[in-house]
Amino acid sequence: MTNFQAILYLVSGILFILSLQGLSSADTSRRGNLFGMVGMGIAILTTFLSPKISHYFLSFLAIAAGGGVGTFIARNIPMTALPQLVAAFHSLVGLAAVFVAASALNAPGSFGIGSAASIHTSSLFEMGLGVAIGAITFTGSIVAFGKLQGLIKGNPLQFAGQHMINAALGGGIVLFLLLFMLTQSSFVFWVLVLLSFALGFLLILPIGGADMPVIVSMLNSYSGFAAAGIGFTLGNMLLIITGALVGASGAILSYIMCKGMNRSIINVILGGFGSGASAVASSAAENTRPVKAGSAEDASYILQNARSVIIVPGYGMAVAQAQHALREMADKLKAQGIKVSYAIHPVAGRMPGHMNVLLAEANVPYDDVFELEDINSDFSSCDVAFVIGANDVTNPAAKTDTTSPIYGMPILDVEKAKTVLFVKRSMASGYAGVENELFYRDNTMMLFYDAKKVCEEISKAL
Repeated sequence: MTNFQAILYLVSGILFILSLQGLSSADTSRRGNLFGMVGMGIAILTTFLSPKISHYFLSFLAIAAGGGVGTFIARNIPMTALPQLVAAFHSLVGLAAVFVAASALNAPGSFGIGSAASIHTSSLFEMGLGVAIGAITFTGSIVAFGKLQGLIKGNPLQFAGQHMINAALGGGIVLFLLLFMLTQSSFVFWVLVLLSFALGFLLILPIGGADMPVIVSMLNSYSGFAAAGIGFTLGNMLLIITGALVGASGAILSYIMCKGMNRSIINVILGGFGSGASAVASSAAENTRPVKAGSAEDASYILQNARSVIIVPGYGMAVAQAQHALREMADKLKAQGIKVSYAIHPVAGRMPGHMNVLLAEANVPYDDVFELEDINSDFSSCDVAFVIGANDVTNPAAKTDTTSPIYGMPILDVEKAKTVLFVKRSMASGYAGVENELFYRDNTMMLFYDAKKVCEEISKAL
């Protein structure tokens, strides 16, 4: 690598760091995205300056194919499907790491890591570790995609002896990694890949829907570390830098989310290791309890007589694509002098920042949007809490029911508001499979509507 290339790669690395910094705040997220795109553009152009690139046509063809597919997906994917899209993209990063490692094993001379008979031991370790992490990321992300898309049940899918099997697979991966370093065998390499595929599948399968936002973040971290491992194999400084950035930031975010949910990050990473059998929803018998149901006209009357309203958006809002109708309703409330705020739980939706993205798409002012720790104390003094599609993140059982899977998770204290208007299609439980105690409180009125439709009807009534 020439000094000029190294400098350009360093510039790209700095832009990626600035991108992450920008994405940490809604106000600077556009700038962060711009830094990331410019950094990636510089990285791609710099790579073409490398004397190792000889087949320019194939390279441009690959970029055109990937760019075409990416453009098509970006233009057509609904905002509600972003979480599963992210999981699917993580799987492709993991699979790419497997393919690159396989290519390096097949033609080590092309990668500058030795000859076919004597690959450098350090390179064998980097390849083996990178391919193991990449394979785990691939199948784990496929399972996460299936759960988010509804193709696989969101409830924890546990079976007897799963932790022993996972431990055996983990030990097998370590053993075959050592054997691969000693033998440089293609057979050992592919056994290592298969064991890693199996471990990724079995690690994510028993994890419930309540922890899926953490898993999306954790798989993002895995994909980064897989890329960094392959970066060492390729001798590519920028791939090492970006992989380490993605891996470290994803791991830190996962830890922060686990802390915010009162979860053990070790338990989540190891497929719910140590979780007790009592952690299941067992409140189905309470479905016969009476609830107070109301109409859009009832809700509009309550809202226009309030002084302050806190809106709590959730995944149901995303499914109904109600963010624009919600903002229009909020604007009409503001026009009547009513204070309107938005409360966002750190794991609302199915990936970090999902609700923030949807509200930003609807041009909701950033100053009106607050995180849990900044607004939770305001619920006790607000007149109306308007919950639109959120469920698990508002469930008081998280504070009282020790047998609940969400016990100990910090929630939005909406039950403290004078009146709670809860928009939901039915009495069905949330993604964690837990019935919401808030439905049965005296100060709760259920609005059994489509989220978009009820916001439009309330706006008309206002």
